[in-house]
Amino acid sequence: MHSFDEIFDMAAKLHGGPDAVEAILADFQPLSADELAETPDDRWLAAFTRCVFQAGFSWKVIEAKWPHFEEAFWNFDPRRCAMMSDDDLDRLLADTKIVRNAAKILSVRDNAIMLTKLADEHGSAANLLGRWPVADQTGLTDLLKHNGSRLGGTTAQLALRFMHRDGFILSSSVLAALAREKVIERAVYSRSSQTAVQAAFNGWARESGRPMMQVSRLLALSVDD
Repeated sequence: MHSFDEIFDMAAKLHGGPDAVEAILADFQPLSADELAETPDDRWLAAFTRCVFQAGFSWKVIEAKWPHFEEAFWNFDPRRCAMMSDDDLDRLLADTKIVRNAAKILSVRDNAIMLTKLADEHGSAANLLGRWPVADQTGLTDLLKHNGSRLGGTTAQLALRFMHRDGFILSSSVLAALAREKVIERAVYSRSSQTAVQAAFNGWARESGRPMMQVSRLLALSVDD
């Protein structure tokens, strides 16, 4: 497996040199655990919702409609969204200002229920989500996948990145880089492959002293698309 510096050199050769790569990585700065823990739970629900609706759909359309999403879903107040009724669902399915996908609309309610349960257990859902160890991202995404709705694959990873929480995203380019480094063969499905991926990221982050999101971005940059 190549060192962080060796991977950085690969990326620099593909993207205009070290300074150009550093400029790209400079945009990837995570919030601290304290800052994340203080973020209101409604913003976490909003991030999950945005990424769920963006999956398989035009991101530009979701962005343009987003103010209407905020209004339609009560500004993503988790306790209000958790009480979504059949009448609420009918109203949302008739609302042309949002994307009218029943399964995704219902995921807002399910994820709100998850967040309210976490809030009852931890003071706020943000207190758990923000302070979960960066070195165990796979544990956090497992929690979201199994307790939330439509938060499998990269959806939860993207939502966490949207919240500026440190971590990696297993994009196609990152997966290609991990395969090149012999961390995985092709995809990340088994528990052993998830463990291997987490260990590799932990190693590169420790070696470089950089946020894990920068390691993730660097891996993507090191692949010649």
